[in-house]
Amino acid sequence: MNITCPKCHFSKSVDPVRIPDRAVRVNCPKCGEAFSFDQPRHTDNTMQSREEAPDVTPATSPKAGFWIRVVAYLLDFFLLWTVEFVLSLLIGMIVNMLGLPTEGNPSIEVVIWMFGATLSIAYAVFFIGYCGQTPGKMALRIKVIRTDGSPVSYGRAVLREVLGKFISGILLGVGYLMVAFDSQKQGLHDKMADTYVIKL
Repeated sequence: MNITCPKCHFSKSVDPVRIPDRAVRVNCPKCGEAFSFDQPRHTDNTMQSREEAPDVTPATSPKAGFWIRVVAYLLDFFLLWTVEFVLSLLIGMIVNMLGLPTEGNPSIEVVIWMFGATLSIAYAVFFIGYCGQTPGKMALRIKVIRTDGSPVSYGRAVLREVLGKFISGILLGVGYLMVAFDSQKQGLHDKMADTYVIKL
């Protein structure tokens, strides 16, 4: 390390190990000028070169696009269809055991349809309200969150999964297609519920 006299600018190399960690008073060997010298504080090079990471916010988090959400939906659909199929068989067996006619009985068909619809709604609302992920979303590592980063409540899940998706569907699916073109990958149901679908 070089120590330079502020008066005559005489410079002399000194081993840094010999320089104390505190400010010291030294005399220039050339002009005799006395001056204070403090060893520069060194930090780890990795700390100096490391750039501060930008803040990650819900708005800047990577969003799940249209196709990955379609695949997650298909996984959920297959799982839900399997559960509904098994439970429908059980309902049919119970009806037969009770001796009720099943062939051409509209009331039985309505009950089975209502059972399937209720199960589908309960499936989506429960998982989104509980952890923001249905099993299909878990498999693809995507999650529904509020735009402020907070978890989705059950009430918000009902708004998104029932009313929001109903409106997205009756508009010829345009509410779902918005995901492919929106800058934040939000469908109409996401905008209604104030949610993002992010990648984990």
